Amino acid sequence: MRMIGAASLVAMGVVLACAPARADFDWVNTVPPFKANDTGGIIAYPMASQVDVRQIAVDHCAYYGKVAKFLAVDPQYGGYISFACRWVPYGGSERPLRTKY
Repeated sequence: MRMIGAASLVAMGVVLACAPARADFDWVNTVPPFKANDTGGIIAYPMASQVDVRQIAVDHCAYYGKVAKFLAVDPQYGGYISFACRWVPYGGSERPLRTKY
């Protein structure tokens, strides 16, 4: 019985030693270039040179009947643009427009 336990322990050690670590990429924790919910979101900074990020944020917040307020810009590789979705300010008589493409 001890021989089987020792052999299985050696086999597991060989399998773990031969398997690649893959510490450079994780399929579960990848972040999309645009991630948001009803309270706000983030947009990857490199996406700013490809599309109009203001319009993306405004369209996203208008879906929830809110307006977009930009909070911060981190202009570097791996940076992001953050925004918050706020209710229509006092004095606003109409709901935000929804754009449909």
